[in-house]
Amino acid sequence: MLCSVYQLGSVAYREAFRWQTDLLARRISGDTGDTLLLLEHPPTITVGKSGSAENILVSPAELASRGIALFFVDRGGDVTYHGPGQLVGYPIIDLKDKGRDLHRYIHDLEEALIRTLEDFGIRGGRDRSHRGVWVKRREIAAIGLRVSKWVTTHGFALNVDADLTPFSLINPCGFSDRGATSMAEVLGRGVSVAAVTERLLARFAEVFQLRLEVVPASVARAVLNNRGRGTLTRGGAYESQAAVLVQTAVA
Repeated sequence: MLCSVYQLGSVAYREAFRWQTDLLARRISGDTGDTLLLLEHPPTITVGKSGSAENILVSPAELASRGIALFFVDRGGDVTYHGPGQLVGYPIIDLKDKGRDLHRYIHDLEEALIRTLEDFGIRGGRDRSHRGVWVKRREIAAIGLRVSKWVTTHGFALNVDADLTPFSLINPCGFSDRGATSMAEVLGRGVSVAAVTERLLARFAEVFQLRLEVVPASVARAVLNNRGRGTLTRGGAYESQAAVLVQTAVA
């Protein structure tokens, strides 16, 4: 089966969310096929539906002063950080064609990430108590999803060569006794997102048994900007200095 890949570079979280919303609707209606968005975000903290603002350890004002955006979003999971040097993947995939098996889908996401890490000499593993990929007790790749009518949105975030300092501002994925790590930290050297992307695509295609069609970034952005009109809907959003904050009192 064919899956289009949009490699988009750095994308603000709000914009990427709009694109996902639009692609979700189009995939459900059958107007488009499976799509994988690959990108990086500017410094951003997101909190999932099962998350708590208590796992953000500084005030909104402090986040704003550091130029970190904050969103409460509709994926599963708790709090995580996104930033430059982190490879983020948002697969918009119809699971009806893949057995309607969400557990298998998550397992396969983890497997593609584990195999990618192996290509760089890193041994990553699963934790039965929490989804994602771990190196010992430190999370190297987070997974958080939403499924609507068996179509997936949100996805994974792999720490390639990201600044890990902002993870100290949160309890990553709600854990106060665990931290985050990156490929660069494990290897003790720099790692390029481009090199990791190349291997991730190969492993993603292998695990999911897909044929990938990479769409040039300029074309991908033109297509998405022409169609992406979704909005963040969970809570009332407002602008505050450099950060976008979403009220914590939400349904």
